[in-house]
Amino acid sequence: MGERPCDAAARMGHLEIFTLKTGMKGLRRVSAVAITAGAVLTAGAFTASAQAATTATPTIAAKGGFVMNNGTGKSLFTKAADTRRSTGSTTKIMTARVVLAQPNLNLDAKVTVQKAYSDYIVDNNWASSARLIVGDKVTVRQLLYGLMLPSGCDAAYALADKFGTGSTRAARVKSFIGKMNTTAKSLGLTNTHFDSFDGIGHGANYSTPRDLTKLASSAMKYSTFRTVVKTKSTKQKVTTKSGGYRYMSWTNTNNLLGSYSGTIGVKTGSGPEAKYCLVFAATRNGKTVIGTVLASSSVDNRTADAKKIMDYGFKR
Repeated sequence: MGERPCDAAARMGHLEIFTLKTGMKGLRRVSAVAITAGAVLTAGAFTASAQAATTATPTIAAKGGFVMNNGTGKSLFTKAADTRRSTGSTTKIMTARVVLAQPNLNLDAKVTVQKAYSDYIVDNNWASSARLIVGDKVTVRQLLYGLMLPSGCDAAYALADKFGTGSTRAARVKSFIGKMNTTAKSLGLTNTHFDSFDGIGHGANYSTPRDLTKLASSAMKYSTFRTVVKTKSTKQKVTTKSGGYRYMSWTNTNNLLGSYSGTIGVKTGSGPEAKYCLVFAATRNGKTVIGTVLASSSVDNRTADAKKIMDYGFKR
């Protein structure tokens, strides 16, 4: 049972009597006890204050953000998590996800690079490139590296052309984008729509931090996707038009790799409307957090935003 108030008062009375009987020596002893107790209380308050400071909800530059526990799906951080925004090249997560879900997928199947893919890069100022060379034969696996590391819009075009259906390139691309939207619906991404295979949208390419995080979580279930997005750089041997070979070197635009302990992906994005975006994931001590920031103000800030909210997520 807990101590009753009267019992506590009685005990204090005995303490006062004891002090009077033992004189100054007893008084000094009681004072020392009081000072020690006060120090403990002060230290405890300081510790609690420090803990509160380290677990305070972080402020980010991005207009939207979301982090969840990838194992449980529990939300760990939200900021305008369901507000639709332009996604930039984070769209390419869905491009890869659609490819990897194809039945009887042969990752070693070769695709011949078409002039249309390189012309597309020239025609779009914001198009990032894997520097694919017309006539080269590259595998589907290599195209996925070219898609996700240097964020190649030419690689995205090649994959859409390869895995869409139809008698013309335009029909195949339209078919592939249709598959992207069908997949979004099947994953329950109710605030997501794609009108491009690479994020260079035409007014109807959008998602939210929560939806993109769920999409990335789904994509991370594919071992090939996990292998690709955690790769900092790669050198790939491709077959040339003449039957020889050349090496393509690609570096990952995700600078969390190597700068944030436990990072395992996922994808950067940027654009005039999208600003600076990042979908990210990291694992520490068996716990994986995964999340998204949309419309941050710079490359450095999107990285700092991701680090802040992952730190916060790991503490919760």
